[in-house]
Amino acid sequence: MNLRKLYYLMLIIPLMFFYAGCSETTDPPVTVNESEVLVKYLEANGNPVATYPKMIKADAVNSNILSGADQVVIDIRSADDYAKGHIKGAVNVDHKQVLAYYEANNLKDKATVVIACYTGQTAGWVNSLLNMMGYTNASDLKWGMCSWNDETANAWKSNTNNSRAAQFKTTATAKPAKGKLPKLTTNKTSGKDILRTRVEAIFAEGFGAAKISSDAIYSNLSGYFIANYWKEADYNWGHIEGAMQFSPKTAFTLSEDLKTLPTDKEVAVYCYTGQTSAHVTAYLRVLGYKAKSIVYGVNGMSYDNIPAAKFNPATEIHDYELVK
Repeated sequence: MNLRKLYYLMLIIPLMFFYAGCSETTDPPVTVNESEVLVKYLEANGNPVATYPKMIKADAVNSNILSGADQVVIDIRSADDYAKGHIKGAVNVDHKQVLAYYEANNLKDKATVVIACYTGQTAGWVNSLLNMMGYTNASDLKWGMCSWNDETANAWKSNTNNSRAAQFKTTATAKPAKGKLPKLTTNKTSGKDILRTRVEAIFAEGFGAAKISSDAIYSNLSGYFIANYWKEADYNWGHIEGAMQFSPKTAFTLSEDLKTLPTDKEVAVYCYTGQTSAHVTAYLRVLGYKAKSIVYGVNGMSYDNIPAAKFNPATEIHDYELVK
């Protein structure tokens, strides 16, 4: 090979490597609108918001115990209160650990799983998260342990009042135009994976992050987007000033009202008891909304006047066995 050929070869070889390198392309990372993927996944797999609330009454739980039915009761109250008296056979689990306990013990194979707390509100939040994961054999005890025995009924007996009765309004407030869904950044791409990541995150937060008192709401009414989770006729009876009406089981879906909720403001949801709103709040928090449930609902604001779902000690408190 003469020197001239060698010279040209030396020039060509680097160019060959250059073009070869340029011909290799790297696929860009897959990006998805996580919140939209998640909502569509949930709506296609049971649409849990259409099933809320998922409750079981004390008499049904007691009948299952007496008949030896395939039932597990998870008591999420404090260890001290559990020790003072609990449902026969109930296991005590911290409310943040219920998903882990449920899965570790294969409770999906049980006929009935009951979540019991003090009032039914924290249990409603827990049960909503379980149901989103597809664990539909779980229900929360209606009125919580307040319905089981008079010894465990103080939480509801001491939190019904009429402190806001005179402040309820009948003037309707229209919902805003639809906007965008919250932005989620789990770095997952499938609805199933996004859901698990979000549910685990909301369990880790605990119900404390998802609840608010009516006093806090009334101290700053304009600071919250207030969602009345009642049928329209009950909303027209009376509601918190500025609250907007969202129909149970049909609202908070992509085809209905979900996108009317703001992503930059806290959403305060209320119902009659705080139990259904706890279900809904868990759902909304998984989707990324800054949602909170108003504890005790209208039982804790206008008890004497409400047309439905009133905690009546004479009929709601039973005398079922407490194991100590």
